Order: sequence, then C-alpha cells, then structure tokens
Amino acid sequence: PVKLITNPVSTVYLNQNAGMVKFCTCKSSLSIPDRYEMLAFDYRAANSVEELITLLSDTERRVKILAGGTDLLIQLREGRLEAGLLIDVKKIPQLTSVFYDPQQGLHIGAAASCYRVCHDEAVKRHYPGLVDAISLVGGVQIQNRASIGGNLCNASPAADTIPALIVHEARCLVNGPAGRRSIAVEHFCTGPGTTVLQPGEFLEAIEIPPPKSHFGAHYLRFIPRNEMDIAVVGVGASVTINENHSHFQAVRLALAAVAPTPLYLPEAGDMLAGREITPQAIQEVAQFAQGVIRPISDLRGTAEHRRNLSAVLTQRALEKAIERARQ
Repeated sequence: PVKLITNPVSTVYLNQNAGMVKFCTCKSSLSIPDRYEMLAFDYRAANSVEELITLLSDTERRVKILAGGTDLLIQLREGRLEAGLLIDVKKIPQLTSVFYDPQQGLHIGAAASCYRVCHDEAVKRHYPGLVDAISLVGGVQIQNRASIGGNLCNASPAADTIPALIVHEARCLVNGPAGRRSIAVEHFCTGPGTTVLQPGEFLEAIEIPPPKSHFGAHYLRFIPRNEMDIAVVGVGASVTINENHSHFQAVRLALAAVAPTPLYLPEAGDMLAGREITPQAIQEVAQFAQGVIRPISDLRGTAEHRRNLSAVLTQRALEKAIERARQ
C-alpha cells in the first residue's frame, strides 16, 4: 500500500490493483505496521447529480457520501460506521455552488465548504447570524473541508449550524430516485445521527429566504475552551421588528445540545409576536426555554448547568438579534 495522507486523525492508504481504487483507514499515523485494523472501501468521484443517484442505487454495498469527510472519516476509523463505497460529491456543481438572489434568497450547495460560505460577501452582508454559527465549525483547516450540508446530515444534537439555519427559516432540498422534495431544517434531524433521508436520497442544497426588513439574527454558544470545542449549549435567535423598532413582529428560537435533536421552540415566537420589546418580555422567553429543554449530563456539563446556560444564552441571543434588526 502507498501512504497518501498522514495526520493526527487518521492515516489513509491507497491500494490500486487491476484498475480498482481502494482506500483504507488505519489507526496508526506513524508508519505502515505489519498488522493493522483497517476498513477497506471503494472510492468514486461523481461528476453529476444523475451519476450520484445511480451510484446511490447500489444496494449491495454500504454507500456513504463524502462531502468534506471531517466527521465521516473519523467515524469510519473508529468503527462507528462502515462503508463499502464512498462517493465524493465535491465535483458536482449543484452541490458546491453558493449564490444569493435578492428575490429568491441564499442557495448553499450541500458540499460547499464552511470557509467559502463564511467569506461570501453576500452572506456576510445579509446573513451575519448565519456567519456567527458557521465560523465556529472547527479551525481553519476544518473550515476548508467541512460543509454545512455535512454538518446537517451528521445530525449531531450539538451542531452549531443547525439552530442558525432553523431561525433563518432554511429548507433542505433533497434529491433522489423519486425526485426532489423540500423539507424545513427543523424537521430534517430525527435523532442523534439520523435524518429523514430515505435510501437513495441525498441533500442537494440548503435554501434560505431573503431577510425581511428590520430582521436580525444571532447565534452563540458556551464551550469549556476558547475555541474548537463542542457546544455545551448553543442558542440561535432571529427577530423581525416593526418600523418603530418598538415591537416584535416575529421571533424564532432554536437551541443545540439540550435535546436528542437541535430543538426549535415555536412557542417562543407565539409568546413574543406583537409584544413590546422589553427586558421583561425577553426574560420570560429565556425562562420558558429553560423549562422546556431536555438536557442530559455528560462530560461537558450537567443537565442543571445546561438549563442555566439556556436561559442566559437565550437572553443574549435575542438581545443581539434585536440590535441587528435595529441597524
């Protein structure tokens, strides 16, 4: 075997025999040992949506999509996932495009890198609340590989991008053998690591409507370290306020790491719609969020700690969203 990649995460080897390209991951990153545990898999790079649909129809092998691989390769190395075929989708234009239209909104291909989205001028101008979340996904190296679509399909309850997508009313464009369908992001994740995707389906793009007048959004999280950690609690909030900047018109609130899936709280919008913007109103919603979440205790924090954080971060997220809506 020929060593291709060595890094602190994994070592990837290439075996090429009679025209068949196979890859395997090895737990050692120092050298090729005499004996090592590995998972062999075939690799294909799809060039079109039609080719991808055809490759995904292979029912004899465990087929996985490779967008950035920052989660997938680790899961393969640790044995949490198995794959007979990895399909690289970075060469499909529909899955890597990013563009903004004032009438239609923002289109993000599922395999577009976090770095590309964060540094898009239209995204920075019209969706700063989305940039808040995307910029927190790993460091610079990870940002250049990881994709928002991959973060969504990984379906971690602590994912940073999902609450931000929810409060921006984002929708998932899903494609497959039965054609395309659109799903609200808040309905996409069904549990830790599971989604609504059916066999043969894949996430093609994420579509976000153009921001309304007097709209603002913000995402923030609490982590034990300064950077590159998983959220103990994350909160995304968006508000639309009236022309006088005195009353709420619409509010969306979503939290991460407090339930089996990223948690959307439509009741928060019902509580604030039409109300005057006051510290008391914000505090009431913060206390409501604290009471309805379903946190667990783990290595990053206790359930009680997460409840307290949820109230504090909800208040801060709403205050920053209101500040942006008033600008």
